[in-house]
Amino acid sequence: MSSVPETVVLVVGAGLAGLHAATLLARRGHEVMLVDRRTDLTTAIRTTGIFVRKTLDDFRLPDGSLGPPIRRVVLYPPGLARPVTLDSPRDEYRVGDMAALYLAAARAAAESGVRVVLGTRYTGRGLSSAMLTGPGGPTSVRTRFLVGADGARSRVARDLALDRNRQLLVGAEEVFPVVGGAGPPAFHCVLDPSIAPGYLAWVVNDGRHAHVGVAGYADRFPDGMVAALRRFRAAAPGLSGVERPDEVDRRGGPIPVGGLLRRISCPDGLLVGDAAGAVSPLTAGGLDPCLRLSEHAAAVLDEALRSGDRALLARYDGVALRAGFRGRVLLRRGLARVRTPAVAAAAFPLLRTPSGRAVARRILFGDRSFPTPTSPGRTATPRAAVP
Repeated sequence: MSSVPETVVLVVGAGLAGLHAATLLARRGHEVMLVDRRTDLTTAIRTTGIFVRKTLDDFRLPDGSLGPPIRRVVLYPPGLARPVTLDSPRDEYRVGDMAALYLAAARAAAESGVRVVLGTRYTGRGLSSAMLTGPGGPTSVRTRFLVGADGARSRVARDLALDRNRQLLVGAEEVFPVVGGAGPPAFHCVLDPSIAPGYLAWVVNDGRHAHVGVAGYADRFPDGMVAALRRFRAAAPGLSGVERPDEVDRRGGPIPVGGLLRRISCPDGLLVGDAAGAVSPLTAGGLDPCLRLSEHAAAVLDEALRSGDRALLARYDGVALRAGFRGRVLLRRGLARVRTPAVAAAAFPLLRTPSGRAVARRILFGDRSFPTPTSPGRTATPRAAVP
């Protein structure tokens, strides 16, 4: 890596949150450098890539980057007998081709003026600089603001003395093209603590690709997460007539589910995406929150840079936004207490009633999303293009 003596904003992490924030800042005329330890953004993908309807309504994603729309969700008890099928009249979910999305976003960032530097690791922070290690060895970069987009276990959060994620799930999935099979695109969810303790196992089959995965609390998998995925894969629903190839794309990583963190900014920088805990505590969906929070982050940083007032970063406050997650945090706590298949199965008679189905539909097909934050003098822009 060639030495870069100074940049105005250094963004650490080239996931969707970091790329979006960096591009928005560059388009506002600020000097931005973005670093990521990966040499290829199409590798080490951690997300399933599920976009909810609210995101699809409010943001324009690159053409050709989304799979077919999904309107059906099927909920299964342990044992898979008598599932609850919910159909929506609207397109509720689409699965993104995350490799293509990352490449398109990185290209848009570079075209907007962001200096995208791959194969470079953030290793620490000095008084007014950040330490990086890349192909050319260690280097120090002077920067005014540091943005942590470096995932659930953010080192930037630690170095800025901000809050850090404490409640984490771990997940793993296999992704492969669909060769055969029939039926409408569907999202299959299995609630079985013996396979996915504290969360769920899933199959997303949109007719083009299948995603087969499990997630849960790491210390509660009876025989480990890898073994749980293997057991689930052997009898996973939603794959009738589908042949699993020998070569599959494997993904995995930590998922923060404690809700948006309270302290996500200080006069020297801020956090976005998983680093900020911007993930739904109940559904573990993080793509909608990361886009909305990154827009807020860019707006606050823009004001601070133009005014020269670092104190304005205090407006980037997780406490106020966290209130919008209160109900989902409570539901997360309830789901975390489901520790046996018998308890999970006991919830399904209620789910089969009209009132139970109505609650499930509200959670799965509702219009709520991450609270849309605004800065003074600015409003959210609908149908904003995602670089």
